[in-house]
Amino acid sequence: MSTLMSGARMLLECLVREGVDCFFGYPGGVTLPLYDAVYDHPIRHVLVRHEENAAFAASGYARSTGRVGVCCATSGPGSTNLVTGLTDSMMDSIPVVAITGQVHSKLIGSDAFQEADTFGITRSSTKHNYLVKSIQDLPRVIHEAFYIAATGRPGPVLVDIAKDVFQGQAHYQPVSSIHLPGYKINLEGHTGQIRRAAQMIWEAERPLVYAGGGIISSGAAPELRELVELCDLPAVCTLMGLGGLPSDHPNFISMPGMHGSYASNMALTGCDLLIALGVRFDDRVTGRLSAFAPHAKVIHVDIDPAEIGKNRAPDLPIVGDAQHVLRRVIKVLTELEPEAGSRNSAARTAWWRQIRAWKEEHPLTPAMSAQEIKPQHLMAEVDRISGGNAIVTSDVGQHQMWAAQFIRFNAPRLWLSSGGLGSMGFSIPAAMGAQFAHPDKLVIALVGDGGFQMSLPELSTISAHRLPLKIVIVNNGYLGMVRQWQELFYNNRICATELESFPDAELLAAAYRIQGRTITRPEEVRPALEEAVGQPGPYLLNVKVASFENVYPMVPAGAAINEMTLAPPQPVAVPK
Repeated sequence: MSTLMSGARMLLECLVREGVDCFFGYPGGVTLPLYDAVYDHPIRHVLVRHEENAAFAASGYARSTGRVGVCCATSGPGSTNLVTGLTDSMMDSIPVVAITGQVHSKLIGSDAFQEADTFGITRSSTKHNYLVKSIQDLPRVIHEAFYIAATGRPGPVLVDIAKDVFQGQAHYQPVSSIHLPGYKINLEGHTGQIRRAAQMIWEAERPLVYAGGGIISSGAAPELRELVELCDLPAVCTLMGLGGLPSDHPNFISMPGMHGSYASNMALTGCDLLIALGVRFDDRVTGRLSAFAPHAKVIHVDIDPAEIGKNRAPDLPIVGDAQHVLRRVIKVLTELEPEAGSRNSAARTAWWRQIRAWKEEHPLTPAMSAQEIKPQHLMAEVDRISGGNAIVTSDVGQHQMWAAQFIRFNAPRLWLSSGGLGSMGFSIPAAMGAQFAHPDKLVIALVGDGGFQMSLPELSTISAHRLPLKIVIVNNGYLGMVRQWQELFYNNRICATELESFPDAELLAAAYRIQGRTITRPEEVRPALEEAVGQPGPYLLNVKVASFENVYPMVPAGAAINEMTLAPPQPVAVPK
């Protein structure tokens, strides 16, 4: 039996049926009918202080839970402010549904007040998008949006709704099934290719698992662990894949790529079989593509057929969900083990010996100083206090790379970082989204002094809800990664990267009724972090770190990943 209700109420009913418990938004003229319905509806709305941060918060919610995050904005500037956050989710394959208001359907195309072509603007920033001009289409579109966002390769979907659709009245009937004839998802992979993959794994002398964000999004962390333990395979996890294999697992090497470890990059260069799982052969991992894994046959497993062969042609492509494919590969590997398991045991033992030698030769060791706080020291202390179990968010830049190098993540969905887009201002709102999803869990937002000032308005949101979020500003007084490149590749011509007039963090925090503190000495780091974590509410810790510390190892742009700069050049002594 159908029920007569407004489009706004219909939308909220659809959200409830999709299991949405909260959404992040900012109201405006066109969405007033929706917020009027929210007024006496049990669903929770979180008022952010900037629409971009609504998209980032929805992303943080989704990244930390695996469920679809939801954000909402009004027409015109409200919807255009979502674009950066949607692009971020698109590049990192994060399931988000964005609800935007649009002017009255009769005014579309007339340059009405606060009209923008949201549908056109967001086509390249979303997995799919809709413009709803009829209330009869609304329930179907909302449920399709959630289905598309969450299935296959996840991604953001935007639903732009005309104001008269919110205001209109219609009989609502629940949508019982989704029919998308052109939307096909292959989960299982090809049986013959799966069997061949198992054979190749047992035949390899120097195998290596290269695991990415697809492991996280498919929920395949248990299968990844089973795979590496069954065949004793060494594994690297990309920036997006950290936590897919526990950081303290003996088969985990570390993160590869531009700022990856020596051992990871040398293993990628020396392997004879690369088992690529849920990765896209990103340029920040591969370096010069022609020199990437030059001796390896490649098995590439990915849910998105467009990624297969896009950057590196695989010897064995498998289109399918990582979890489903790995379960089947493991089954075949187990069947073949009695016959093939010991075939290359001597060569594999030698391969492991070489990897361990690389790790010992150039380990990732946090720099320490008695005079100034090294950012690596700070990350080591964050790691100690988190124990590999806290949710940690980051923006982009030096602090992101140091965090990835030195903080352990012993489960998936603990490391939330803007990977593909590399967006400043991501960390704090993403941490908000994660904290709303996990109110009792320790959430630490790592942010540079540049990104912090891009997301500063959300201190108001954090204060209003008394979120127990711990914000750690890695404050070096510069746009650190840009300054590093200027130093190394632009003859140290430092231009427009020094951040002057940073606010007094303690006074700023107090203005938002948040506890805060600034530290400058190495001996303060541990007790300050313990104080921050020990407080029941939000805390802002401003850590003045060494201004000219650079991230190493580093693969220069255009170089092969085994052509690493491992440490800063030592000054040459000039005879007097």
